[in-house]
Amino acid sequence: MSEEERRLDDIIKMFLLNTTRLRPRLTQHKVWAAIWCGRTATVHLPNDEESALIPLTTGSVAEFYIEPMHESFGDIDVMAYFNFMLAIPRGHSLPTQLPDEFHNYVEVHEIIDSDFPGYVYLEWRYLLTQCSDGKTYNAVEYDRGEYLGNDAFRGDDSDSVGEAHGPATAISMGVEISIDNVPCVRCLLWPTQTADWPTRPRNYEWPDSATVDRVFSKGCDLVGVAHRQCRQDEWMNTHLWRLSFSRAEIVLINSWMPLQQIVYHLMRVFLKTERLT
Repeated sequence: MSEEERRLDDIIKMFLLNTTRLRPRLTQHKVWAAIWCGRTATVHLPNDEESALIPLTTGSVAEFYIEPMHESFGDIDVMAYFNFMLAIPRGHSLPTQLPDEFHNYVEVHEIIDSDFPGYVYLEWRYLLTQCSDGKTYNAVEYDRGEYLGNDAFRGDDSDSVGEAHGPATAISMGVEISIDNVPCVRCLLWPTQTADWPTRPRNYEWPDSATVDRVFSKGCDLVGVAHRQCRQDEWMNTHLWRLSFSRAEIVLINSWMPLQQIVYHLMRVFLKTERLT
């Protein structure tokens, strides 16, 4: 790199740093994300007030702590899981205790590998029932061979009208903001399909061990969508689930320095405008 190119590089870097600031506590996107999360949390199954959807804001609204000069946050992404369903890695011991938000009856599904990396099936295996102490659970085993369909949650929120794309339903809020509503199944454990991630060799010592531990402790989620190569197969198309690491992405991206977030933001801008193909 020549001296002139280095000077230009420094000018661009300082411009980006000087036009970027920490995001304010409240933005329009955050307000709408909070409103939608509150609305989602009021959804119950008919005749079961203890059932509930537990929402999580994901995507750029949750990932960015900077306010870049170019607004390209796009849709608001909200994932939500029902508190009476849980996924566990195949062969893993059943939990005897669960976080407080879970129902007193919890259906447990084992994560079963498919032929497509990152895509799995969910086999119904157990019903957990809460003991009289209100803390621990007993388990009843289901017969094997019954799998959860990936359209199990479609239409649960009857008041919403939106366009489905992938695992999400895009819902317009009428203010030039669209919310991608993504139903999922919660897995409190790190999946065996990526068991090597916490211990794999890392360049530049990132992420550090504390960040790896935080990511690992978040587990993952499963969203209902089939691999593109099997969408012509009726059964696989309606029973495949994709591992989602949105919780991990939030932790990882929020561990970056502001300059790293700026670079990530610029890459997103180029990709969204199709200048990088």
